[in-house]
Amino acid sequence: MPARELLPVVEITDLLWHYDPLTGGRVPVERAAVVTRLNASGQRRAARIVGRLANDGRYIDHAECDATLVRIHCELQRLGEELQLGRRIAATLTPWVRALREERPRLPVRIVDVGCGIGYAIRWLAAHRALGEGVELFGVDLNEALVGHDTRLAEAERLSCQFVAGDALAPGAAVGDGQQTIVISSGLVHHLSAKELPGFFAAQQRLGVAAFAHWDVDPSPWSTLGAWVFHRARMREPISRHDGVLSVRRAHTSATLLGAARSGAADYETRCTDAPRWRPRFTEVLRPITGSRPPI
Repeated sequence: MPARELLPVVEITDLLWHYDPLTGGRVPVERAAVVTRLNASGQRRAARIVGRLANDGRYIDHAECDATLVRIHCELQRLGEELQLGRRIAATLTPWVRALREERPRLPVRIVDVGCGIGYAIRWLAAHRALGEGVELFGVDLNEALVGHDTRLAEAERLSCQFVAGDALAPGAAVGDGQQTIVISSGLVHHLSAKELPGFFAAQQRLGVAAFAHWDVDPSPWSTLGAWVFHRARMREPISRHDGVLSVRRAHTSATLLGAARSGAADYETRCTDAPRWRPRFTEVLRPITGSRPPI
């Protein structure tokens, strides 16, 4: 009898939050279904982690999931700090913002962080006033618990930025005037399959955004090893340790990202440069795929 073929591996966080595509409302998640899915891909340790989450006998407890997610993203912020993500985002966006303000000086430039998580990138830009005056900073995430946490942090830090729950790329959600909007993300695109990537970039072209820059893991043996060492040494949440290393293994190559961007957003000049193979710098574990069009 032939051995049963295993399903593709997935991150635990990809399975714990489901949303109705029509209403955007949250859908209960059955613990047994998640455990079965993880076992079907040979991820027995991940299945045991999910099995220990609080539940009512059938569904995983929403409050427990949300509290866990906030803790995971607090740990991810530490990684962003060590990778100097805020500084690197500012360095990429500054010339774009300058060009847009010169073209239409009376209109603000809007930065929209898709899947903002705990809002670290947007809060860093706001705290350092890194992009100058006349810039609106928006963080958008599907998870209301994260958005609520982000809003409280921004208020406590007295930062000029906003956080919104929803789909950032839905028409009218957050982008506003596309010609004055730059869309960014960090650690998001590896959650999308290669088949989903063209649609992701096409959504940005339909909204007419001025530019986009999406930071994600540069896959290499060095980044896989580094992720394992970092997560074992610095992360405390079992889900963080599991998903963090898997994120690197799932990351898309620059060729895949460029192909998807050129297919879905053909109007944009796109670039994606991997770090040196044999002498990589730690901060270049995350590298962006960027796209821009005139006047940038």
